[in-house]
Amino acid sequence: MGDHRLKNKLKGLIARIPKRYIIGLGKLLGGILLLVDARDRRLVLRNLRFIYTDFSEKRIRELCRRVFQNLGITFLEICYMATLSREDILARVRIVGAEHLVRALEGKKGLIAITAHLGNWEMALQFASCYFPFPVTTVVRKMGPPWIDRWLMHLRTRFGARVITKDGALRDMMKILRHGELLTLMVDQGRASDGVDVTFLGRKATATRGAALVAIRCESPVLMASCVRAADGELMVKIYPPLEIQRTGDLNADVQINSQLMSDAVEQAIREHPDQWCWNQRKWKRHHPELYPEFFAGKERKKRRFARADV
Repeated sequence: MGDHRLKNKLKGLIARIPKRYIIGLGKLLGGILLLVDARDRRLVLRNLRFIYTDFSEKRIRELCRRVFQNLGITFLEICYMATLSREDILARVRIVGAEHLVRALEGKKGLIAITAHLGNWEMALQFASCYFPFPVTTVVRKMGPPWIDRWLMHLRTRFGARVITKDGALRDMMKILRHGELLTLMVDQGRASDGVDVTFLGRKATATRGAALVAIRCESPVLMASCVRAADGELMVKIYPPLEIQRTGDLNADVQINSQLMSDAVEQAIREHPDQWCWNQRKWKRHHPELYPEFFAGKERKKRRFARADV
Protein backbone atom coordinates (compact mmCIF):
# COMPACT_ATOMS: atom_id res chain seq x y z
CA MET A 1 0.00 0.00 0.00
CA GLY A 2 2.84 2.37 0.88
CA ASP A 3 4.60 1.66 -2.42
CA HIS A 4 1.36 2.40 -4.29
CA ARG A 5 0.95 5.77 -2.54
CA LEU A 6 4.59 6.63 -3.21
CA LYS A 7 4.19 5.73 -6.88
CA ASN A 8 1.09 7.92 -7.20
CA LYS A 9 2.82 10.80 -5.41
CA LEU A 10 5.80 10.51 -7.77
CA LYS A 11 3.48 10.48 -10.77
CA GLY A 12 1.76 13.60 -9.45
CA LEU A 13 5.08 15.40 -9.05
CA ILE A 14 6.18 14.48 -12.58
CA ALA A 15 2.79 15.55 -13.99
CA ARG A 16 3.36 19.03 -12.55
CA ILE A 17 6.64 19.56 -14.40
CA PRO A 18 6.21 22.80 -16.39
CA LYS A 19 5.73 22.40 -20.12
CA ARG A 20 8.72 24.62 -20.90
CA TYR A 21 11.06 22.12 -19.20
CA ILE A 22 9.75 19.23 -21.32
CA ILE A 23 10.20 21.34 -24.46
CA GLY A 24 13.70 22.47 -23.48
CA LEU A 25 14.92 18.99 -22.53
CA GLY A 26 13.28 17.54 -25.64
CA LYS A 27 15.13 19.99 -27.88
CA LEU A 28 18.38 19.10 -26.12
CA LEU A 29 17.70 15.38 -26.59
CA GLY A 30 16.86 15.96 -30.25
CA GLY A 31 20.09 17.88 -30.73
CA ILE A 32 22.09 15.00 -29.27
CA LEU A 33 20.26 12.52 -31.56
CA LEU A 34 21.10 14.72 -34.53
CA LEU A 35 24.80 14.50 -33.66
CA VAL A 36 25.06 10.79 -32.84
CA ASP A 37 22.48 9.16 -35.15
CA ALA A 38 24.28 9.42 -38.49
CA ARG A 39 21.95 6.98 -40.25
CA ASP A 40 18.73 8.86 -39.49
CA ARG A 41 20.41 12.23 -40.02
CA ARG A 42 21.45 11.14 -43.51
CA LEU A 43 17.95 9.78 -44.19
CA VAL A 44 16.18 12.96 -43.08
CA LEU A 45 18.53 15.22 -45.04
CA ARG A 46 18.10 13.19 -48.23
CA ASN A 47 14.30 13.22 -47.92
CA LEU A 48 14.22 16.96 -47.26
CA ARG A 49 16.50 17.74 -50.21
CA PHE A 50 14.38 15.47 -52.40
CA ILE A 51 11.12 17.28 -51.55
CA TYR A 52 12.28 20.86 -51.00
CA THR A 53 14.38 21.31 -54.13
CA ASP A 54 14.10 25.10 -53.92
CA PHE A 55 15.49 25.30 -50.36
CA SER A 56 19.06 26.37 -49.72
CA GLU A 57 21.35 23.88 -47.96
CA LYS A 58 21.30 26.13 -44.89
CA ARG A 59 17.50 26.04 -44.79
CA ILE A 60 17.44 22.26 -45.28
CA ARG A 61 19.84 21.75 -42.36
CA GLU A 62 17.83 24.10 -40.14
CA LEU A 63 14.65 22.17 -40.95
CA CYS A 64 16.49 18.90 -40.24
CA ARG A 65 17.55 20.27 -36.84
CA ARG A 66 13.94 21.14 -35.98
CA VAL A 67 12.77 17.68 -37.12
CA PHE A 68 15.16 16.05 -34.63
CA GLN A 69 14.14 18.50 -31.90
CA ASN A 70 10.52 17.54 -32.49
CA LEU A 71 11.43 13.85 -32.17
CA GLY A 72 13.15 14.57 -28.85
CA ILE A 73 10.19 16.57 -27.53
CA THR A 74 7.70 13.93 -28.66
CA PHE A 75 9.68 11.14 -27.00
CA LEU A 76 9.72 12.98 -23.65
CA GLU A 77 6.04 13.93 -23.99
CA ILE A 78 5.10 10.29 -24.55
CA CYS A 79 7.00 9.28 -21.38
CA TYR A 80 5.42 12.22 -19.53
CA MET A 81 1.93 11.18 -20.72
CA ALA A 82 2.14 8.04 -18.59
CA THR A 83 1.94 10.22 -15.45
CA LEU A 84 -1.05 12.29 -16.57
CA SER A 85 -4.61 11.77 -15.42
CA ARG A 86 -7.66 12.12 -17.67
CA GLU A 87 -8.18 15.64 -16.29
CA ASP A 88 -4.52 16.53 -16.93
CA ILE A 89 -4.76 15.49 -20.59
CA LEU A 90 -7.99 17.42 -21.18
CA ALA A 91 -6.40 20.50 -19.59
CA ARG A 92 -3.18 20.29 -21.62
CA VAL A 93 -4.60 19.70 -25.11
CA ARG A 94 -6.77 22.06 -27.17
CA ILE A 95 -9.13 20.73 -29.84
CA VAL A 96 -10.17 22.46 -33.05
CA GLY A 97 -12.85 21.08 -35.40
CA ALA A 98 -14.50 18.56 -33.05
CA GLU A 99 -17.83 19.34 -34.72
CA HIS A 100 -16.59 17.73 -37.96
CA LEU A 101 -16.02 14.44 -36.18
CA VAL A 102 -19.26 14.44 -34.19
CA ARG A 103 -21.32 15.33 -37.28
CA ALA A 104 -19.66 12.61 -39.36
CA LEU A 105 -20.60 9.97 -36.80
CA GLU A 106 -24.29 10.90 -37.00
CA GLY A 107 -24.64 8.89 -40.21
CA LYS A 108 -24.31 5.62 -38.22
CA LYS A 109 -21.75 4.28 -40.75
CA GLY A 110 -18.82 4.62 -38.40
CA LEU A 111 -15.96 7.01 -39.07
CA ILE A 112 -12.35 6.64 -40.16
CA ALA A 113 -10.00 9.29 -38.77
CA ILE A 114 -6.78 9.09 -40.74
CA THR A 115 -3.64 10.51 -39.20
CA ALA A 116 0.14 10.46 -39.53
CA HIS A 117 3.36 10.43 -37.51
CA LEU A 118 3.00 14.17 -37.08
CA GLY A 119 3.47 16.19 -33.89
CA ASN A 120 2.57 13.95 -30.94
CA TRP A 121 0.49 11.22 -32.59
CA GLU A 122 0.29 9.17 -29.37
CA MET A 123 -1.33 12.05 -27.49
CA ALA A 124 -4.05 12.23 -30.18
CA LEU A 125 -5.35 8.79 -29.17
CA GLN A 126 -5.07 9.55 -25.44
CA PHE A 127 -6.99 12.78 -25.88
CA ALA A 128 -9.70 11.24 -28.07
CA SER A 129 -10.41 8.47 -25.56
CA CYS A 130 -10.72 11.10 -22.78
CA TYR A 131 -12.66 13.73 -24.73
CA PHE A 132 -15.23 11.81 -26.77
CA PRO A 133 -18.05 9.83 -25.07
CA PHE A 134 -17.89 6.94 -27.55
CA PRO A 135 -15.50 4.04 -28.26
CA VAL A 136 -12.23 4.83 -30.05
CA THR A 137 -10.17 2.09 -31.72
CA THR A 138 -6.78 2.39 -33.37
CA VAL A 139 -4.76 0.02 -35.55
CA VAL A 140 -1.04 -0.31 -34.80
CA ARG A 141 2.01 -2.27 -35.82
CA LYS A 142 3.70 -4.39 -33.19
CA MET A 143 6.82 -2.81 -31.77
CA GLY A 144 9.94 -4.63 -30.60
CA PRO A 145 11.34 -5.43 -28.13
CA PRO A 146 8.22 -6.91 -26.49
CA TRP A 147 8.46 -4.85 -23.30
CA ILE A 148 8.12 -1.62 -25.33
CA ASP A 149 5.08 -3.08 -27.06
CA ARG A 150 3.51 -3.97 -23.70
CA TRP A 151 4.23 -0.51 -22.25
CA LEU A 152 2.74 1.23 -25.28
CA MET A 153 -0.31 -1.03 -25.19
CA HIS A 154 -0.93 -0.08 -21.56
CA LEU A 155 -0.40 3.61 -22.30
CA ARG A 156 -2.76 3.60 -25.29
CA THR A 157 -5.58 1.71 -23.59
CA ARG A 158 -5.56 3.10 -20.03
CA PHE A 159 -8.46 5.51 -20.69
CA GLY A 160 -10.58 3.06 -22.64
CA ALA A 161 -9.19 3.22 -26.17
CA ARG A 162 -9.01 -0.13 -27.95
CA VAL A 163 -6.02 -1.30 -29.96
CA ILE A 164 -5.87 -3.93 -32.69
CA THR A 165 -2.70 -5.01 -34.48
CA LYS A 166 -2.38 -4.35 -38.19
CA ASP A 167 -1.72 -7.89 -39.43
CA GLY A 168 -5.04 -9.51 -40.27
CA ALA A 169 -7.03 -6.53 -38.92
CA LEU A 170 -9.32 -5.96 -41.92
CA ARG A 171 -12.25 -7.95 -40.55
CA ASP A 172 -12.04 -6.26 -37.13
CA MET A 173 -11.82 -2.83 -38.78
CA MET A 174 -14.99 -3.46 -40.79
CA LYS A 175 -16.79 -4.75 -37.69
CA ILE A 176 -15.93 -1.57 -35.77
CA LEU A 177 -17.22 0.65 -38.55
CA ARG A 178 -20.41 -1.34 -39.00
CA HIS A 179 -21.08 -0.79 -35.29
CA GLY A 180 -20.97 2.95 -36.01
CA GLU A 181 -17.76 3.57 -34.05
CA LEU A 182 -14.61 5.66 -34.55
CA LEU A 183 -11.55 3.98 -36.09
CA THR A 184 -8.21 5.79 -36.33
CA LEU A 185 -5.59 4.75 -38.88
CA MET A 186 -2.00 5.82 -39.55
CA VAL A 187 -1.72 6.20 -43.32
CA ASP A 188 1.66 7.86 -43.88
CA GLN A 189 3.49 4.52 -44.00
CA GLY A 190 2.81 1.58 -46.26
CA ARG A 191 4.56 -1.53 -47.49
CA ALA A 192 5.79 -1.12 -51.03
CA SER A 193 4.79 -4.70 -51.84
CA ASP A 194 1.07 -4.30 -51.16
CA GLY A 195 0.56 -0.54 -51.39
CA VAL A 196 -1.00 1.69 -54.01
CA ASP A 197 0.89 4.31 -56.01
CA VAL A 198 0.14 7.95 -55.13
CA THR A 199 1.71 11.36 -55.48
CA PHE A 200 2.88 12.51 -52.07
CA LEU A 201 4.61 15.82 -51.38
CA GLY A 202 5.01 16.20 -55.13
CA ARG A 203 6.75 12.84 -55.67
CA LYS A 204 5.56 9.36 -56.60
CA ALA A 205 5.25 7.19 -53.50
CA THR A 206 3.42 4.20 -52.03
CA ALA A 207 0.44 4.42 -49.68
CA THR A 208 -1.49 1.82 -47.73
CA ARG A 209 -4.68 0.69 -49.45
CA GLY A 210 -6.43 -0.52 -46.28
CA ALA A 211 -8.03 2.78 -45.27
CA ALA A 212 -9.57 3.34 -48.70
CA LEU A 213 -10.71 -0.27 -48.93
CA VAL A 214 -12.63 -0.32 -45.64
CA ALA A 215 -14.07 3.16 -46.26
CA ILE A 216 -15.52 1.95 -49.57
CA ARG A 217 -16.82 -1.37 -48.30
CA CYS A 218 -18.41 0.07 -45.14
CA GLU A 219 -19.53 3.34 -46.79
CA SER A 220 -17.89 5.18 -43.90
CA PRO A 221 -16.89 8.86 -43.95
CA VAL A 222 -13.20 9.74 -43.66
CA LEU A 223 -11.51 12.78 -42.17
CA MET A 224 -7.97 13.84 -41.35
CA ALA A 225 -6.91 14.50 -37.75
CA SER A 226 -3.56 15.43 -36.22
CA CYS A 227 -2.07 16.46 -32.88
CA VAL A 228 0.47 19.21 -33.49
CA ARG A 229 2.50 21.52 -31.29
CA ALA A 230 1.95 25.28 -31.38
CA ALA A 231 4.81 27.78 -31.17
CA ASP A 232 4.38 28.00 -27.38
CA GLY A 233 4.51 24.21 -27.03
CA GLU A 234 0.76 23.74 -26.52
CA LEU A 235 -0.61 20.59 -28.13
CA MET A 236 -3.60 20.98 -30.41
CA VAL A 237 -5.77 18.24 -31.87
CA LYS A 238 -6.90 19.50 -35.26
CA ILE A 239 -9.78 17.79 -37.05
CA TYR A 240 -10.32 18.62 -40.71
CA PRO A 241 -13.64 18.43 -42.62
CA PRO A 242 -14.57 15.01 -44.11
CA LEU A 243 -13.07 14.04 -47.46
CA GLU A 244 -15.18 13.60 -50.58
CA ILE A 245 -14.80 9.82 -50.83
CA GLN A 246 -15.47 8.45 -54.34
CA ARG A 247 -17.60 5.31 -54.75
CA THR A 248 -18.14 4.50 -58.43
CA GLY A 249 -18.45 0.71 -58.15
CA ASP A 250 -15.03 0.06 -59.69
CA LEU A 251 -13.17 -1.13 -56.58
CA ASN A 252 -9.62 -0.86 -57.92
CA ALA A 253 -10.21 2.61 -59.37
CA ASP A 254 -11.93 3.78 -56.19
CA VAL A 255 -9.09 2.49 -53.98
CA GLN A 256 -6.61 4.39 -56.16
CA ILE A 257 -8.62 7.65 -56.17
CA ASN A 258 -9.40 7.58 -52.46
CA SER A 259 -5.86 6.62 -51.44
CA GLN A 260 -4.71 9.70 -53.32
CA LEU A 261 -7.36 11.83 -51.55
CA MET A 262 -6.10 10.60 -48.19
CA SER A 263 -2.47 11.18 -49.15
CA ASP A 264 -3.39 14.73 -50.17
CA ALA A 265 -5.01 15.31 -46.76
CA VAL A 266 -1.90 14.06 -44.95
CA GLU A 267 0.28 16.18 -47.21
CA GLN A 268 -1.71 19.30 -46.33
CA ALA A 269 -1.17 18.71 -42.61
CA ILE A 270 2.56 18.05 -43.13
CA ARG A 271 3.02 21.20 -45.19
CA GLU A 272 1.45 23.19 -42.35
CA HIS A 273 3.99 21.71 -39.87
CA PRO A 274 6.89 20.22 -41.89
CA ASP A 275 9.24 20.13 -38.90
CA GLN A 276 6.82 17.94 -36.94
CA TRP A 277 6.61 15.00 -39.36
CA CYS A 278 8.85 11.94 -38.98
CA TRP A 279 11.07 12.31 -42.06
CA ASN A 280 13.25 9.38 -40.99
CA GLN A 281 11.37 6.84 -43.13
CA ARG A 282 11.90 5.50 -46.64
CA LYS A 283 8.59 6.75 -48.02
CA TRP A 284 9.77 6.95 -51.63
CA LYS A 285 11.86 3.76 -51.83
CA ARG A 286 9.69 1.93 -54.38
CA HIS A 287 9.93 4.62 -57.04
CA HIS A 288 13.16 6.34 -56.02
CA PRO A 289 15.51 3.63 -54.70
CA GLU A 290 18.49 5.90 -55.43
CA LEU A 291 17.60 7.84 -52.27
CA TYR A 292 18.37 4.87 -50.03
CA PRO A 293 21.42 3.02 -51.37
CA GLU A 294 22.51 1.73 -47.95
CA PHE A 295 19.09 0.16 -47.37
CA PHE A 296 19.09 -1.71 -50.68
CA ALA A 297 22.75 -2.70 -50.28
CA GLY A 298 21.87 -4.19 -46.90
CA LYS A 299 18.97 -6.13 -48.41
CA GLU A 300 21.27 -7.47 -51.12
CA ARG A 301 23.86 -8.59 -48.55
CA LYS A 302 21.16 -10.35 -46.55
CA LYS A 303 19.89 -12.08 -49.70
CA ARG A 304 23.39 -13.33 -50.49
CA ARG A 305 23.86 -14.66 -46.95
CA PHE A 306 20.61 -16.60 -47.18
CA ALA A 307 21.62 -17.95 -50.59
CA ARG A 308 24.95 -19.20 -49.19
CA ALA A 309 23.17 -20.75 -46.20
CA ASP A 310 20.90 -22.74 -48.55
CA VAL A 311 23.81 -24.21 -50.49
